[in-house]
Amino acid sequence: MSEHHDALTPEERHRERMQRKKELVDRKIARATIERGVLVVNTGNGKGKSSSGFGMLARSLGHGFRCGVVQFIKGSFSTGEEAFFRRFPEDLDYHVMGEGYTWETQDKARDIQAAEAAWTVAAGMLSDPSYDFVLLDELNIALVKGYVDVANVCDVLRARPPQQHVVITGRGAPDALVELADTVTEMRVVKHAFQAGIKAQKGIEL
Repeated sequence: MSEHHDALTPEERHRERMQRKKELVDRKIARATIERGVLVVNTGNGKGKSSSGFGMLARSLGHGFRCGVVQFIKGSFSTGEEAFFRRFPEDLDYHVMGEGYTWETQDKARDIQAAEAAWTVAAGMLSDPSYDFVLLDELNIALVKGYVDVANVCDVLRARPPQQHVVITGRGAPDALVELADTVTEMRVVKHAFQAGIKAQKGIEL
């Protein structure tokens, strides 16, 4: 260790470390010059996938973007997200297409029909440059179950308007979608209130 470093106070050492870190981050920011729409995938078994997507939706609305939401699987009960975001009809097209979870409907043909109808709406948004931000909530579940074709989804995503941002949520994101995405986050369960017998709470799960 240098004599210079030994002579520094803890505050000065901290300042030097932060200065080096800032220089590193500034260089990375300077290199990030590409400006285009990004594809974000939130997957994994942990809580927070949809919540993150709706957080990005709030940001996008805050920037004055035109937005679209298609919810694929949820839909048999009202959620706080839907109740809140329906307050912005001028800036947001909100579609709840799923008829509930498959263990509630117990009708595979009906689930497939609902998923196909949802994808038709989503594909329309993904081909329309007037949409700046599109959230496809729980699409991954429909892909995993084979209700919507993964290859077709990837083709439509590749062909979307270049400045359009897309967020896709749901556990079990297929490999092809993960490979195509710009940002992928996998949520991991550490602990969940439901395991302790606490029912889903308004404002937290609903």
